[in-house]
Amino acid sequence: MIRFFSIIPARGGSKGIPKKNIYPLNGKPLLAYTIEASLNSKYITDTIVSSEDQDILKVAESYRATAMKRPEALSRDETLTEPVIDYVINSIQDFKAKYDYIVLLQAT
Repeated sequence: MIRFFSIIPARGGSKGIPKKNIYPLNGKPLLAYTIEASLNSKYITDTIVSSEDQDILKVAESYRATAMKRPEALSRDETLTEPVIDYVINSIQDFKAKYDYIVLLQAT
């Protein structure tokens, strides 16, 4: 069986709208829409939200995603997405045995 997992990077330190990823939109956090789309996909087997922000991680868990805390050094304005993906992959034990593909989903 081919296994996909999604990574949803969701930083808490936005300059424009702080914590925009959990800002309510039509009664639920913005992040919830992306999590739900991932969980409802017939292809994606696991959904991981990566953030440095504890509030965002709590929202992720409340919507049944796996919450993965990442270091502050990977949560700066200038941080590229690729190091975040690498961090998640390297944090999953037996990654190559568990997954065939990665899907990157953006909350915004």
